[in-house]
Amino acid sequence: MDPMHLYERLSLHGTGIALGIWLVAMHAFMLARPVPVQGFLKRFPRNQQLGQILLAIGLIWFWFLVQEPGKGWRHFLAMDLGEFNGLKKILSIAVPLSIIAVGIAIKEFLAVRALGLLGLMVAAPLFEAAFLKDPQSRLLIPTFALGLVIASLYWVGMPYLFRDSVSWATANPRRWQALCMAGLAYGVAVLACAFLFWKGY
Repeated sequence: MDPMHLYERLSLHGTGIALGIWLVAMHAFMLARPVPVQGFLKRFPRNQQLGQILLAIGLIWFWFLVQEPGKGWRHFLAMDLGEFNGLKKILSIAVPLSIIAVGIAIKEFLAVRALGLLGLMVAAPLFEAAFLKDPQSRLLIPTFALGLVIASLYWVGMPYLFRDSVSWATANPRRWQALCMAGLAYGVAVLACAFLFWKGY
C-alpha cells in the first residue's frame, strides 16, 4: 500500500474550493427556498428510508477504510489502523452485516444517527487537507470540521437534539435568515481564501 494515504494527498486549495462551493450553494438554497427546506428538515429525523441510505453510505465508506492493503478498487482507501490492524478481517465482514442489522433494527431517529456517522467520516479528510499547511487562514477548514465532529457526536448519541435545533432555527424567520447568511458568509470566506491564499498547498 502507498505509505501516503489518499487523505494525505488532498490539497488545501481543492478541498477549500469544494467545501466553499458546498457551503455557498446549500445556504443560498436555504435562504431562497425556506419553506420547502424547513419542511424537509422537520420531517428528516423520521425519514427511515433516507436514514437507511445515509447509513449505507457512511458504513460503506468505513468498510473501504478497514480493507487490507492491496491493489484494486477495494483497497484505494485502505488505512493503517496501527494496533487495530488485526481486526480488519473481522470488520470487513461485520460492517456489511451491520448495515442490514442497524438499518432494520433502529427505528427512532435513524436518519439523524446516520447523518452523524456520515459527518464523522467527512471530517477526517477535511482535517487532513489542512494539516501542517502554512497559511493561517487554513484554520477555516479544521474549525468547520471540528464543529461537524461535535454536532455529529450529538446526532449519533442524542439525535433528538437535531429536532430541537431545527425547531429553534425555524421558529423565527429572522433567525433562519441570520443563520443562512452566516453559513453563506463562511462559505464565501473559504472560497476567497482558497483562491487567494491556498494555491500550491
